[in-house]
Amino acid sequence: MTIDWQRIDDTPRLLMEAELKPIQGSRFQPTGFPDLGAATYEAPGKVDMVLVESAQSMANRMEAICWDEASASPHSALKGMPYVSVTLWDSGDTTTSILEAHRLNSPYIMRDEGFADKLRVEAGMPGRKEREKVGEFNRAALARAVFKYDPGSVLHGVFLEKLLGLARLQRCLSGFIEASNSSVADSGGVKNDRIAPSPGSLRQIGLEVSAAEGYGNVPFHRAEYTAELITAYFNLDLAQIRAYGLEESAERFLVTLALWKVRKFLETGLRLRTACDLDVCSDLEVTRPEGFVVPPTRDLEDDLPGLIGACASEGLFADQPVTELTFSKEK
Repeated sequence: MTIDWQRIDDTPRLLMEAELKPIQGSRFQPTGFPDLGAATYEAPGKVDMVLVESAQSMANRMEAICWDEASASPHSALKGMPYVSVTLWDSGDTTTSILEAHRLNSPYIMRDEGFADKLRVEAGMPGRKEREKVGEFNRAALARAVFKYDPGSVLHGVFLEKLLGLARLQRCLSGFIEASNSSVADSGGVKNDRIAPSPGSLRQIGLEVSAAEGYGNVPFHRAEYTAELITAYFNLDLAQIRAYGLEESAERFLVTLALWKVRKFLETGLRLRTACDLDVCSDLEVTRPEGFVVPPTRDLEDDLPGLIGACASEGLFADQPVTELTFSKEK
C-alpha cells in the first residue's frame, strides 16, 4: 500500500490545496450563475475574491475524470467498480450514475421503480405506504446500499428524496477553486455580418429579420478576471467515511479513490471553460494532518484494482459491476 494509513487513522479531515495559474496569459473566466454572473466577494482584510469553480461543479468534474469518453467506459484503473448504466429508450444513447449530475438520484435512474425499490429495501427504508410511520433513519444502512451500486454517490453525496425525505448522504469529498486579489478584465468584440451589417438592409428586400436572430453586426461584452493567486482546495471527510461503519476494504477504497480523483483532476481536469484553462504551479500540499503526503497518481492507480477486488470478494459490490436499466418513453 502506498498510503500511510497510520498517519490518518485518527484524523477527522484531510485538507489539501494546490496553487494554480492560467496556462497562457493572466486572464481566466470564472464560473457564472444565471442570476448573478461571477461570484465576487470580499474576504477578511478587504481582499477582493472571485469564485472560480463551485463545490457542485467540482464534484461533477471529479466524477467525469473517472469516465473514458473514447471507450465509453470507466477509467482502466476502475475496472470492476460498480455503477448504474441507463439505456435511453430506443435511441441507442446511454447515461450512467458516474456522469449524471445527481449521481444515483438522476431521474433517468430513480424512475425505474424496480431499482428504486431494491435500493430502498437494502437500505432498510419504509415503503411508500409506510412513510408516515418512519422511525429512526439508519444512514449507515443507506451508505452501504448506495456503495453497493455506486461508490461515487457515497464519496460525492446523494439525496434520494424520492425514496425518503431523510435519505441524504453528504459529500465526503468536496472542493472549490477561488482567486484572491482579483480584478475584472473587461473586453468585448463584434460578430461581423459581411452580407448585411445592418438587418435593415435585408428588410428593404422583404426579409423580416432582426439582430436577435443573428443578423447584422452584433457587438458583445466580455468580462474575464485576473488574480494574484488562484488556489484549488480539497476536503476529504475521513470522520464521515468512518461513521458509515463500512468494512476496512470499503473505507480504504473510498479514500484511495478520493485521493486519485484529486490527483487526476489536477493533472487532466483543469480545462474548466474555453477561457479558463489552468495549470498547477505547485505540488499538491496537505495542510492537515501535518506530514502526510498524497501518493503520486500512478501509485494510487496501482492500488485501486486490488481494493476493488477486495470489496467485490467480500460481497460489498453488486454481483454485476454494471447495473443496467432502461429509461422508456412510457412510465
